[in-house]
Amino acid sequence: MPADPLHREWMDLALEQARLALATADVPIGAVVIGPDGTVIGSGRNEREAHHDPTAHAEMVAIREAARKLDSWRLEGCTLVVTLEPCAMCAGAVVLARVPKVVFGAWDEKAGAAGSVFDILRERRLNHWVEVHPEVRADECGKLLREFFESHRD
Repeated sequence: MPADPLHREWMDLALEQARLALATADVPIGAVVIGPDGTVIGSGRNEREAHHDPTAHAEMVAIREAARKLDSWRLEGCTLVVTLEPCAMCAGAVVLARVPKVVFGAWDEKAGAAGSVFDILRERRLNHWVEVHPEVRADECGKLLREFFESHRD
C-alpha cells in the first residue's frame, strides 16, 4: 500500500531533525509530533551524546515538547512520525501518552518495538493500541543511518 502523501511530507520534517543530530555526533534519528489539526506540536532528534542522557531519543524529545504545548500528557489525536522504528522505551512512551498513530521510516532489526523485534505498539495486553504505518521513505531514512555508521567505522 503506498504511503499517505501527508506521511511522506511529515517524514521530510523528521528527516530534517535527524540531520540536525549529526552536529552533536548523535545517531541521526528525527521525530515530529503532528497535532490533531495537522500542525507540528513537537519535534526532536537524538540528543543522547549532546546531553549525556540515555532517554534523549528523538521520540522522547518530540513527545515531551508536544505534551508541554498541549499542556497535557495525553496526546490523543496526534501522530508521531519518526525516521526509525521506535525502541521499547519510546514505544512505551507512545502507549502511555495515548498517541493513536505512529509513522516510521526504517525498520530497526536489532531493537525495534513496532513489529520487528517486539510489537509493544499493538500489544493487546496493554491499555492502548497504536495504528502503525511502517516504511515511509524507508530508503532515505535507512541511508542516513547507514552513512552515519559507515563513517564511524572508518
